[in-house]
Amino acid sequence: MTPLPAASPAPAPDLAAFAASAPDAPLCPEPSIWDGARIDPALAAALAQPDPRAARADSVRLLAEARAQGMAAIAEGFAARPFAGREATRAIAWLTDRLILSATRVARALFPLAPGDDRLALLAVGGYGRGEMAPQSDVDLMVLLPGALSPAQKAQVEGLLYLLWDLKLKVGHATRSIKEALTLARGDMTIRTSLLEVSHLAGDESLAATLRERFWRELVRGSATEFLEAKLAERAARHQKQGGQRYVVEPNVKEGKGGLRDLHSLFWIGKYVNGVETTDELVAMGVFTPEEFATFRRAESFLWAVRCHLHLITGRPVDQLTFDLQVEVARRMGYEGGDGRRAVERFMQDYFRHANRVGELTRIFLTALEAIHVKPEPRLMRLFSRTPRARPPYAFKQNRLAVADDANFLADPLNLLRIFEEALRTGTLLHPDAMRLVASNLHLIDDRLRHDPRANAIFLDLLLKHGNPERALRRMNELGALAAFLPEFEPIVAMMQFNMYHHFTVDEHIIQCISHLARIEKGELVEELPVASGILKAGVNRRVLYVALLLHDIGKGRAGDHSVIGAEIASRVAPRLGLTPRETETVVWLVRNHLLMSDVAQKRDISEPRTVRDFAAKLGGKERLDLLTVLTVCDIRGVGPGTWNNWKAMLLRALYNAAAEALLAQAAESPAELARSPREEEARRALAQALPGWSPAEIEAESQRHYGPYWLGLPTDLHVVFAHLLRGIQDDELRIDIKPDEGRAATRVAMAMVDHPGLFSRMTGALALVGANIRDARTYTSKDGYATAIFWIQDAEEKPFEESRLPRLRQMIARTLRGEVVAREALRDRDRLKKREAAFERPTRIAFDNLGSDIYTLIEVDTRDRPGLLYDLTRTLAANNVYIASAVVATYGEQAVDTFYVKDMFGLKFHSESRQRALERKLREAIEQGAARARE
Repeated sequence: MTPLPAASPAPAPDLAAFAASAPDAPLCPEPSIWDGARIDPALAAALAQPDPRAARADSVRLLAEARAQGMAAIAEGFAARPFAGREATRAIAWLTDRLILSATRVARALFPLAPGDDRLALLAVGGYGRGEMAPQSDVDLMVLLPGALSPAQKAQVEGLLYLLWDLKLKVGHATRSIKEALTLARGDMTIRTSLLEVSHLAGDESLAATLRERFWRELVRGSATEFLEAKLAERAARHQKQGGQRYVVEPNVKEGKGGLRDLHSLFWIGKYVNGVETTDELVAMGVFTPEEFATFRRAESFLWAVRCHLHLITGRPVDQLTFDLQVEVARRMGYEGGDGRRAVERFMQDYFRHANRVGELTRIFLTALEAIHVKPEPRLMRLFSRTPRARPPYAFKQNRLAVADDANFLADPLNLLRIFEEALRTGTLLHPDAMRLVASNLHLIDDRLRHDPRANAIFLDLLLKHGNPERALRRMNELGALAAFLPEFEPIVAMMQFNMYHHFTVDEHIIQCISHLARIEKGELVEELPVASGILKAGVNRRVLYVALLLHDIGKGRAGDHSVIGAEIASRVAPRLGLTPRETETVVWLVRNHLLMSDVAQKRDISEPRTVRDFAAKLGGKERLDLLTVLTVCDIRGVGPGTWNNWKAMLLRALYNAAAEALLAQAAESPAELARSPREEEARRALAQALPGWSPAEIEAESQRHYGPYWLGLPTDLHVVFAHLLRGIQDDELRIDIKPDEGRAATRVAMAMVDHPGLFSRMTGALALVGANIRDARTYTSKDGYATAIFWIQDAEEKPFEESRLPRLRQMIARTLRGEVVAREALRDRDRLKKREAAFERPTRIAFDNLGSDIYTLIEVDTRDRPGLLYDLTRTLAANNVYIASAVVATYGEQAVDTFYVKDMFGLKFHSESRQRALERKLREAIEQGAARARE
């Protein structure tokens, strides 16, 4: 049975309670969890009734009430000490012991066994057997017998199980003989693992002792290698299923990388290989140092606390830390926001730091065991494989880089950096002993070393020289060496950004970005990234690029604009790393402006000449354009899987080419913007050549039909599409052309009909009704009063619509534009936020810009995204007599940035500040009303 420590007063709530309190100090006095002095006599009275049904019913009621009272006491104690995870799990296991034993007492009374037929034992297995249970954990039991199950024994076992089910316990159970248990465990590693944690609860204890003795003698002895290999494979498969990354933003506390299951694996393997009963015995055996074991215990208690909170919040066995639950767990654990960071972000940073430490412990422990127990490769293979030479003070140990002489190694602190470069040079992994040596001597990386030119040269070589900087940076980061050498990096280690856009913590994002840069540089992504690959092939300052990418997000987590703060940090760090004043100036500019190209490409209409002209003016030259382009590509690709797509590639490629052309024009001292009329004439001539079979009169009519922005804003192929749509169109006619646009990874929807107020809004409503995400939109009115509108849309997975869905898409657009469907009413039930997304809040920011275009006022709305947002915005603008010429839509997870190019009803910009404020107020009202509707 699971022992419960003696009661003592609980300490006052404290964020560091789990570290400061004595291990396993109980949450509350024992009688408050299970008052045996009251329950035992009451249960005896219930069982004394002559009617078995009444006895059973009263027993179930009594035990159910006792369980509810015990769980309430545990929950109350846990609320007072929200970090006491291990204590909570042991209290729940202890309560479960009392409940199971009492239920066993009832089953024995109701289903008695004859003398000689009572040789059976009730065992706890799995986590329950280990004495650790979360509030919604399964109760795993095994009934053990010497042989076959008799009818009377079957009746008693079934009676017990039905009792437990009536008590609402989730019971996992098996009834086996000793022989069956061993046979099954021989062929199934999961069953074998569960038998490692068998605990006797009731019945014949000699059966349990026999099972243990035979298990260790017949199955465990001589099978350490088999068990280790199975657990390593199981761990790898589990991590892959959970995303393969430790820093997945919605981690699984139990099964994820760095989670509880990894800690359990350490204990299982330690117990199986070394025969230990408790984790602290691993210290005495030298598997862990006392410091490492203290880290083990802190991480274990923290993770258990998080899992217990999840179960108590949901009332279900939920182990996934979804976004909505992260906020509530952080609140329950007492985290507070401040200095530009939310409470949930502070909580998740602690979570990921513990996960990182679990990963470090697991790697050291399992790598050491794997080297000892896994079968060596055949001798013939070793003869043909070349072993790299290690330079002093290094050596190779079990095919990994180790330190030959610790004292000699530590005599020169530069070796704490050199070892990572040596691992890259030799293409080997660090031995666990070397990792331990580095991690325990980080104090030697002091200010003198940080300012030593030799140390900074070694660090730059890690980035630039060996072609695999990701591996060195990640290992340095996991061991704490990166933050020790760059203290400015420490605040962003394991820092989560609480949004739906970023898939990784800030430090992991930076390492991912540098990995993408190295791959581009090695020519691995030429077809996918031709512009960035071409820039690197032509040659750039690699020192500037790698350092800028390393530092581009280093200002995050501080109050203020992280780009500005990061630039200030870069101005100090870059010279320390050995960059020249000119290189430092460029790094600082890149860090301060690392979002510039992404913002312009995704939030502005790059067919507007003013957009390109202003962007080129901020660059100051082709060198910065090239560096910023590569940095932007790596930054977007490093956000997470699926973030980079053909749409973003097309936007960045178009902006790069347009800016390069503008910079050339500036260098040649020619006007930055070509005269409009020659470009318009060139577009008309191109259209005429693309319309074979059209009469000269038809071509002339089409070429004179449109205003200047139409010719400048669309390419020739779309001029052709609209020419065919408008050819012979009648005033009561709607024409639609829907085609896949492979270059943009979107579906292109072109429409033509007589223009009227609010038409653009009705178009966005029609597209919202079919679940379309509008990525870009243009609308032009011809001189004879026809609207020509084009939208690029994607489905919910950010892909082009399947061919099978296009007919319904066309039908819904037509019905909505004809007034047969009222989008506002039809969207009411669809404009809802998912539960896990409801935790995200986004302040609304609305800006008016009269300088970004020569013709239009730009209205940029930055707010919380939802399905009906764009329709609400366009409907509000239309109701206030605002003409929308085009809309550029960008989404970043839960954030939407919609930019509208608009005029008033007289064709003028919105210069009046009072008109701007009035329009802003209307837009905010629409956003707030829509947000309230979405949360209903």
